[in-house]
This record gives sequence, C-alpha cells and structure tokens, in this order.
Amino acid sequence: MIAYHDREWGVPTRDDRTLFEFLILEGAQAGLSWETILNKRERYREVFAEFDPEKVARFTPARIEKLLLDPGIVRNRLKVAGTVKNAKAFLAVQHEFGSFAKYVWAFVGDKPIVNTIRKPGDVPATTAISDALAKDLKKRGFTFVGSTIVYAFMQAVGMVDDHLTGCVRDARTSR
Repeated sequence: MIAYHDREWGVPTRDDRTLFEFLILEGAQAGLSWETILNKRERYREVFAEFDPEKVARFTPARIEKLLLDPGIVRNRLKVAGTVKNAKAFLAVQHEFGSFAKYVWAFVGDKPIVNTIRKPGDVPATTAISDALAKDLKKRGFTFVGSTIVYAFMQAVGMVDDHLTGCVRDARTSR
C-alpha cells in the first residue's frame, strides 16, 4: 500500500489504458477494500488483456463464464460483465473525443484539483464534479460508476489531489 501511495496514487495520467485500468479496478473495489484489489491487480491484468479496451470489448459470454471461475479476481457476475460493457462504452468515448483522457480531464479543466486535506476525515467521498462525471458516464452506458467510485478514480489518476497536508506527496511540499 505504501509503494502504491508513494508511486502511483494521485499521479496525473492521461494514458488511456491506465485510465481504463483504474476505472475497472475502482468498480471492482465496490464493497471491498482497496488492498484486496491491489492484491488481485496482476491477475486482473492477465485475464483482462492488460486492460486493452479493444480486446476486452470482444469478450464473449463464454469468456465471462470462464472468468467467473477464476479466484484471482473478484468473481461477481455484474462486475465482470460490467468490465466488458465498460470497455465498449470506453471505446465509444475514445471515438467521440479522440481519447478517454480528453473526455475525463475536461471535467477538471484539464488540470488537477489540489485540495487542502488536514486529516483523513476531511476527504470527501463525492463532489459535484464526481456527481457530474458519474452521471455522464452512466448516460454513456458505463456501469459501476457511481459518484463515490468515480471520485476514487479521480483521486487515483491524479485528477484530484487529496494527499494530506504535510504528506510526502502533498503537492504544496513535494512537487
């Protein structure tokens, strides 16, 4: 968890494959701990074609059934089928906007929002922006994209910087 926090969480990315990976992993995490998902991350990469949305969009119902037998991932039918559905919606957004990154980063004015967070209890679960992005993603056919999941996604990919004040990764002290 420390290595993930120090090297990945909150680092702004505009790489579509990385954005797809985090969107899927955040959805898989719903109702579970992030540590559980991180422990399964490598297997997710293996079985979901290194998070290549073009390949995942072509997964068949038979492939989904096979995935549901794999103890290396979260074996929830809605989440696994939702990954395939999200891959298709992801490709449609890429086609419309040129990249998924252009689409999602527009919600934050193309630059990270840096919040002043003094203690863990000050971190919001949702914001007006995550509400708007979640609503738009759902309209576009995505699933497992409620506002709380979307806000966690925004934090993970650096659209929002919620590092605690004084944290080694606090934007005001480390960048």
